[in-house]
Amino acid sequence: MYTLTSILGYLAAICTTISFLPQAIKIIKTKNTRGISLVMYTLFTVGTLLWLLFGIFTNNIPIIIANAITLLFACTILFYTIKF
Repeated sequence: MYTLTSILGYLAAICTTISFLPQAIKIIKTKNTRGISLVMYTLFTVGTLLWLLFGIFTNNIPIIIANAITLLFACTILFYTIKF
């Protein structure tokens, strides 16, 4: 049975993770990263990795899932930002 707290965690994870999808798709399609700050995205990607590790160490499934997926999107955006 899910608690209100776990439901909130999963909903937050879904919202924050999905929010990166439109940006990733736009960058992949247009290859235009002029508006992306390399420093900001580097720090964000490192922060997401640290949150993922925190989730793994604390066995917090919503944090693990959200940050694993977000890390994938962030790495994609960061890769394109560096490449283009």
